[in-house]
Amino acid sequence: MIGFVLRVVIVMVGLWLASELVPGIRIDGGWTLFGAALVLGLVNAVVRPVVVLLTLPVTILTLGLFLLVINAALLGLVAALFSGFHIAGFGSAVLGSIIVSITSWIASWLIGPRGRIDVVMVRSERR
Repeated sequence: MIGFVLRVVIVMVGLWLASELVPGIRIDGGWTLFGAALVLGLVNAVVRPVVVLLTLPVTILTLGLFLLVINAALLGLVAALFSGFHIAGFGSAVLGSIIVSITSWIASWLIGPRGRIDVVMVRSERR
């Protein structure tokens, strides 16, 4: 349960960063940010695998660059579901999805697969 909450918070931070850095993205209020993060997590868990599988030939032909289009479309879908979440256009959606993806990737790298913060300690033996 703590892992799920932590991942929602990570996506919230990514969406907030995207709204601060990309001029075409605006989020009105904290509850909209929370709801958009929650729905984006659900959309990425349920809808994204199906869309990636259906567009696999195009993704292979574009050497994976079509995944940017898929991520932007899913971010646009979430924005369409919330009246307080606005994306100006496709370019803003692509940049926003890149920011959210990088934020999630960095945080997942630090947190680990089970949702707990992993601390790596290097111990040297003294002789």
